[in-house]
Amino acid sequence: MLPLDVADLTAEWFSTALGLDVATVAVLDQSSGTTGRAHVALTGGPGVPPTAFVKLAPFDEQQRKFVTSVGMGVAEARFYRDLAPEIPVRIPDVWFSDFEGDGYAMVLEDLVAAGCRFPHPLDDDIAFRARDIVESLAALHARFWESPRFEDDGDLAWLAPKGTGGFGGGAKFVQMAVDALGDRMPEEFHRLADIYLARNDDIAALWNSGPRTLVHGDPHMGNLFVDVVGDNRTGFLDWAVIGRSPGLRDVAYVLCNSIPAEVRSRDERALIARYCELLGAAGIDLDADVAWDQYRLFAVYSWVSATSTAGMGSKWQPLHIGLGGTKRATAACEQLGCVDLLERLLG
Repeated sequence: MLPLDVADLTAEWFSTALGLDVATVAVLDQSSGTTGRAHVALTGGPGVPPTAFVKLAPFDEQQRKFVTSVGMGVAEARFYRDLAPEIPVRIPDVWFSDFEGDGYAMVLEDLVAAGCRFPHPLDDDIAFRARDIVESLAALHARFWESPRFEDDGDLAWLAPKGTGGFGGGAKFVQMAVDALGDRMPEEFHRLADIYLARNDDIAALWNSGPRTLVHGDPHMGNLFVDVVGDNRTGFLDWAVIGRSPGLRDVAYVLCNSIPAEVRSRDERALIARYCELLGAAGIDLDADVAWDQYRLFAVYSWVSATSTAGMGSKWQPLHIGLGGTKRATAACEQLGCVDLLERLLG
């Protein structure tokens, strides 16, 4: 039986899940948002980790219904169970991951105990971090670029329908943001909102055109970590929005949502060129001009995601995080001329 609540995280359950002799379990911390979380301390026989991070279905009934409706938790548990060993970027070590029906449980590495830190847009090394993120994403995307495994008889067929802009493309959340926060936002925010709310299905069709690969789907700064002792590598966590889309979705998402405007605008051309260069080294030909327009197109996706988060107040993330991402993404879209691009592509 998979645990439904923190109270179900017993020594007996951990012993069975980890295949190790777990003697005691102490819950150090717990919280619930789009997933239930518990930080636990364990004791027992050889090989038992001193601490671990556990993810379960949300404890709140409404949150659980939402996560179930979009399949986020099960997708992440399936990722850690089936795909983690072949992912070519740093991710949390996996002690256990499984799902049954709408329930799931993951026992993952305690990143803080492993000496990792969590990056911030104002870090002194943010320019280096942005390049390292883009290089890591290129490695991830190259591994699964147009893979036949996404076909109906492939082991990744379950990911094939998880494109960009599903479930109405977040239009209702964008409208919520306009209603609640519009008076705080600049004119460009309203230009983006107007065209997106009027044409979100057509924009989603643009997002899902062209060669596709496995994408993280949500690589904002809050879903990244830095393995300080492991060559200062950027790591990726929270894989609940994993899907199949053009790779520039991930690149634009993190650069436009999480990198300060002055660093992004100065370096983004070079970073997109570097991304194309690394794909080329893996035998994948992505034209630089095509990549640039894809980047601009997915800057709009980064704006929709941040705006949707802000529109939900503090239900998904603290409001200041959603607002910060929305303001950065709005500024990026204005500088990149994204509304003009959409008008040209949509006619």
